[in-house]
Amino acid sequence: MRSIFLVLIAALAFLAYNSIFIVQQTQQAIVLQFGDPKRTITDPGLEFKIPFVQNVIFIDNRILDLDSPAQEVIASDQKRLVVDAFARFRISDPLKFFQRVVSVERASSRLSPILNSAVRRVLGRATFEDIVRDNRPALMRQITDQVNASTRSGETDFGVSFIDVKIRRADLPEANSQAIYRRMQTERQQEAAELRAQGNESAQRVRARADRDVTVLLAEADRESQQTRGEGDATRNTIFADAYGRDPEFFAFYRSMQAYEAGLQSGDTQLVLSPNSDFFRYFRESSGAAAPRDLNRPASPTGE
Repeated sequence: MRSIFLVLIAALAFLAYNSIFIVQQTQQAIVLQFGDPKRTITDPGLEFKIPFVQNVIFIDNRILDLDSPAQEVIASDQKRLVVDAFARFRISDPLKFFQRVVSVERASSRLSPILNSAVRRVLGRATFEDIVRDNRPALMRQITDQVNASTRSGETDFGVSFIDVKIRRADLPEANSQAIYRRMQTERQQEAAELRAQGNESAQRVRARADRDVTVLLAEADRESQQTRGEGDATRNTIFADAYGRDPEFFAFYRSMQAYEAGLQSGDTQLVLSPNSDFFRYFRESSGAAAPRDLNRPASPTGE
């Protein structure tokens, strides 16, 4: 009896082991009976099945990645781009997913052409600037909508739902990149040359204006100086005339002092004059009176 009891316990444990299964939080389950789906389990927890008659297939419930190989796309402005995109999707209908593609690997191989087609179709209607800079988020939403529309009807309804599509990289082909780089370099050089020419032209205008202003200022200054000098000369002559009228002898003395100052400076000019010359009369007499001349003495050739 004890042996029979142990055998029964072992049989019950074996039946319980084959009747109970656990659905994890990252899983969905399909219960099959001789290959025919009986029920779908989407909530995690402890579940039961008929042993030896039913078996369980587990389907991933997490967000899955779909990588697409880089492909060349022609934009609406006829510019070629190498686009590398990827998508994220989730299995929304595990039964349909199992019936159509069975595994995630087969699903990826079936979904990749659909993603590539949507990428080429949407980006082919956009411009280069929209793809690279201006409108990329809106384009990615359009690609996501088209992929979802393609995978929810007909033979391509795999029971999946795409969350989003991202463009990882969108670059020009290598040959085009080099050509565009050379063209941009040439354009920048032309722009720099044009800016330098404009700068030189502006500099010439500034210099010409400055030279003209300098010439005008110098001319006005010279005119004012000449006018002031003339007024000063007139005033001086008036003062001299008034002084001569008041005291002719003092005026003669003052003019002689000026003559001494101008004529007796050091230099290469030499004068040979007689001490009795009228030029030196103020050296002989303080009054400047001329010395009496000896009429019997002949005049020397030098004027002595």
